[in-house]
Amino acid sequence: MEMTEMTSVSLKRGSAAIEDNDSVAPAEEAKRQKVSGCCPATGQDGLENSSLPSSEKVPGPPETAGQGKENSEVPSEEEEEEDGLSEEGEEEEEAESFADMMKHGLTELDVGITKFVSSHQGFSGILKERYSDFVVHEIGRDGRISHLSDLSVPVDEEDPSEDVFTVLTAEEKQRLEELQLFKNKETSVAIEVIEDTKEKRTIIHQAIKSLFPGLETKTEDREGKKYIVAYHAAGKKALANPRKHSWPKSRGSYCHFVLYKENKDTMDAINLLSKYLRVKPNIFSYMGTKDKRAITVQEIAVLKITAQRLAHLNKCLMNFKLGNFSYQKNPLKLGELQGNHFTVVLRNITGTDNQVEQAMNSLKEIGFINYYGMQRFGTTAVPTYQVGRAILQNSWTEVMDLILKPRSGAEKGYLVKCREEWAKTKDPAAALRKLPVKRCVEGQLLRGLSKYGMKNIVSAFGIIPRNNRLMYIHSYQSYVWNNMVSKRIDEYGLKPVPGDLVLKGATATFIEEDDVNNYSIHDVVMPLPGFDVIYPKHKISEAYREMLTADNLDIDNMRHKIRDYSLSGAYRKIIIRPQNVSWEVVAYDDPKIPLFNTDVDNLEGKPPPVFASEGKYRALKMDFSLPPSTYATMAIREVLKMDTSIKNQTQLNTTWLR
Repeated sequence: MEMTEMTSVSLKRGSAAIEDNDSVAPAEEAKRQKVSGCCPATGQDGLENSSLPSSEKVPGPPETAGQGKENSEVPSEEEEEEDGLSEEGEEEEEAESFADMMKHGLTELDVGITKFVSSHQGFSGILKERYSDFVVHEIGRDGRISHLSDLSVPVDEEDPSEDVFTVLTAEEKQRLEELQLFKNKETSVAIEVIEDTKEKRTIIHQAIKSLFPGLETKTEDREGKKYIVAYHAAGKKALANPRKHSWPKSRGSYCHFVLYKENKDTMDAINLLSKYLRVKPNIFSYMGTKDKRAITVQEIAVLKITAQRLAHLNKCLMNFKLGNFSYQKNPLKLGELQGNHFTVVLRNITGTDNQVEQAMNSLKEIGFINYYGMQRFGTTAVPTYQVGRAILQNSWTEVMDLILKPRSGAEKGYLVKCREEWAKTKDPAAALRKLPVKRCVEGQLLRGLSKYGMKNIVSAFGIIPRNNRLMYIHSYQSYVWNNMVSKRIDEYGLKPVPGDLVLKGATATFIEEDDVNNYSIHDVVMPLPGFDVIYPKHKISEAYREMLTADNLDIDNMRHKIRDYSLSGAYRKIIIRPQNVSWEVVAYDDPKIPLFNTDVDNLEGKPPPVFASEGKYRALKMDFSLPPSTYATMAIREVLKMDTSIKNQTQLNTTWLR
């Protein structure tokens, strides 16, 4: 096996970010770190943009568009702005300045990504010219790949009629929602039954109870007219806990479904679904989060929401599809998935058929270095690992400054103004007023500083959700691991050596001299730094110590004064060999045509694309499966032999982007 240094390969043009495998919540991570073989990713630290294009556009800078059709159940504009959905007018300005902003971003070299395992010559290609060029299908607990293949609703006599979705007017729904969310002083809402029949009254009762969890109804006579009166039965708790008595005992409490989505990460999708359904997001469960910039298909479970009601969302939402409904007794749990299956198209490739064959055979037989991808470290001039290092150093003033100070890089205009205000005044309330979106990390920290004061930064920082806080220290762990694995491969190559670590069950053990031939490089793991791991018995152990000492950290004491920030550590395989690898090179003339069908295409009966024997362009279509918490970006990097950072890709494509 040969190992090569990273070389600079021209990428003609391409989108800046690539979907990778699932992130797992830190709480779940703690339970299974030792046996996972890898430390979970925490999602994509990408550009702040929640919008979804109505049609596919040139990749690179963030796209902007509306996210749903007009519908009486669509959330108000005020709610959308609060959630930080993008503004229409910014796209042109961002497109013009994106390449300049990204001059200050990170490269792979900055985060320790320097080696390749294969010896083939690299070639260029276009990554994600279309969103549909990158599709991720979750691999479930049973090893089956999730597909959206059925939009039908299970027949259930307990379900109300379809009329429940149309019987209430938009004004009535607005009043009921305000009542449900305690947004006004009304204790009840009365709806007159215009065409009074028992059937009509029944439908109105069903509509209110199914569309507005937490509300109860009764019929009243008022001056000879019939009214359905809606009121709160169980106070504010009712919204988070859908009523128990309305759910048939014979039916499983959880409706499981397959969610197909485009250009939304899992949490954004859950928040949007919960807003349309008027329920709390915490009644949803899933096995892993999917990042934003791709088409993804995964299983979701929701507590006591009917398949009929979920299926109705297919009429309201663009670029989402829900299907394959079933009722189950249990929710889904983070970490239960076996991995993800990727279908990726690299367009306009320059490699010869022989180069492609060498690259793909190497990926199939050897694999790729299991680096943490660029998404782990942020896109601005202040990498997330620097914040994580400051947290571990207990340098809280530095933590505050790193998060809030002005920086170069791709950011929304309102964040730039907020940072400028902070630099000028150090007034958290004044800086907070510059933010229309208060839920971002900067807004949460400023709110904490306003509440607790500048002398209690620890408590102020604690307002940020735990997963987001831990993202910073996990980023630092990833930064150390990337650098150490590059040193390990540089020092010892792609073969196991005495002193390397392997996992036996949940326990890491050293490879002894006599046992070297019993292992391959695919068995070797390396630790993420922490108080509950051991380090290799060779030169790399000292390299860990030197790196942490240079960062003013004690490798022998990774416990923090604040328990949340104590790192137990984990082990991660240094080489990953993808499963189910297949590929083909296809010729095409029109860069806009899709080169394979998605699940939705198949549901709509679209014929698969037909390729000519010759064409203006060539594309590499590749399929492969990866375990959780590995980065598809790094597999593609190994094939093309290129720097996958946004900075590098953007600088190579400045002219094309503009």
